[in-house]
Amino acid sequence: MSTALQLNPQRHWPRAAGVLAVLLVFTLALYFDTASAMVGIWWRSETFTHGFLVVPIVLWMVWRQRAHLSHLHPQPSAWGLLALLLTGLGWLLGDLVAVNALTQLALVAMLALLVPTLLGVAVTRALLFPLAFLFFAVPIGEFAMPQLMEWTADFTVAALRLSGIPVYREGLQFVIPSGNWSVVEACSGVRYLIASLTVGTLFAYLNYQSTQRRVLFIIVSILVPVLANWLRAYLIVMLGHLSGNKLAAGVDHIIYGWVFFGVVIMLMFWVGARWSEPEPSVSAADLDSVTRTQPLPGGVVAHRPRFEVAALLAAVVIALPLAGRWALDQTNVTTPVQLVAPAQLAPGWALQTSQPPELQPAFDNPSAQINARYVLGDQRVGVYVGYYRQQNYDRKLVSSQNVLVTSKDPVWAEVTATSRAITFDNTPVTLREAELRQYASTTGERLTVWQVYWVNGSLTASNARAKLQGTLQRLLGRGDDAAVVVLYTAKGTGDEGAQRLQAFVQANGAQLLQVLRTTQHAQP
Repeated sequence: MSTALQLNPQRHWPRAAGVLAVLLVFTLALYFDTASAMVGIWWRSETFTHGFLVVPIVLWMVWRQRAHLSHLHPQPSAWGLLALLLTGLGWLLGDLVAVNALTQLALVAMLALLVPTLLGVAVTRALLFPLAFLFFAVPIGEFAMPQLMEWTADFTVAALRLSGIPVYREGLQFVIPSGNWSVVEACSGVRYLIASLTVGTLFAYLNYQSTQRRVLFIIVSILVPVLANWLRAYLIVMLGHLSGNKLAAGVDHIIYGWVFFGVVIMLMFWVGARWSEPEPSVSAADLDSVTRTQPLPGGVVAHRPRFEVAALLAAVVIALPLAGRWALDQTNVTTPVQLVAPAQLAPGWALQTSQPPELQPAFDNPSAQINARYVLGDQRVGVYVGYYRQQNYDRKLVSSQNVLVTSKDPVWAEVTATSRAITFDNTPVTLREAELRQYASTTGERLTVWQVYWVNGSLTASNARAKLQGTLQRLLGRGDDAAVVVLYTAKGTGDEGAQRLQAFVQANGAQLLQVLRTTQHAQP
């Protein structure tokens, strides 16, 4: 009986596949909110529409391996349970601070780890690429957008100047004799990059056998769309300039961009196909020979693999993060936020209500906010506080959507962004400093803006550090109260605006932080 089990692994595959399918469905049902959020991004964003194709492609790649898989012995592995436990912890940490990318990566990792948990290392090794390709379903990559936009603007301006066209640039906006241009999110090329990397990785796997060629082509599939996007942006500006802005203006430049990208990618594949390597043919006799010479884990199989027991243990491990999240939610503060702008700060600094604030930072859905202007003689400083409590995926302090001004803001454009070290309530802190320019101002009105996060009493300008502090705060059962503080004033000449903000912080920083602490501990 033991010899028959060893030489006929096909006997175990129907049961193993059935148990795996049930556990996959169980996991998706348990983490339905995370899975549906991922599918929702596929549906809403053209950048990640390819996510709908990833799962069918993975299933097709598994199907291609069916002959080889039928000769492998599915066998549960305890190491898979440990990996599932660590991945579940990653999901919990991501969910505590509402980081979609982390929770979705963790979910996909859990789905992939069910294969080694139930089927063992040998099967996982055979399916390593399909399982890795599954991660392309996670809608991630937009974090690179600001840097890609900066690089695109750098190249475009440099190329225009080399072409003999004078350019005046501020931030991502630049002016040439024929008109004004700006690099916005659609110009970053992140869509081209993600599409090229996804298709290029699949192309490398199917057309090459050596690891070196596969890695090289994947690197090319990253570099080519970035370089092509730079050239595309330059050509669009040149088309608009030479045609008197009759061509490549409005939606035309998006259409031209996709046509240009399609041609470039087809050329990349055509060149890459010249070095393709045919897949080696393996006969059934070869597979049988390999199977017979490979020892099974633990020696000869003398019993039926316990797929059901492994699946039950995996189900318990998979459910643990949700149980932990429920327990931590019981310690969360649910009191409505009461946040009021003080009528008076330090002596002389008074709240001005006769005029509306000059700036409305683009922070989505805060639990409460202050946007006020304080005056001292002829000095004016704006104070914006966005306070967040009971954070979730629709209401969170740190998000790629939360910025000072969006690229489509009708009033203000960000022209510079840097950092500045100051003392805030006797505590050294490095905060973000930006300069905003008003579009419609005939006098070139500009603002100097400072931004810093407040998380459980700590100040930081770092998105990552704010997320980490928020996670620690939740794990310690201290709730999730946090805020963004934005100070702004007229730039003036030289460093006048920054000096005014520093004087304001020196006089009023302690009181502003006290307002946040009072709000955090206020009871109904």
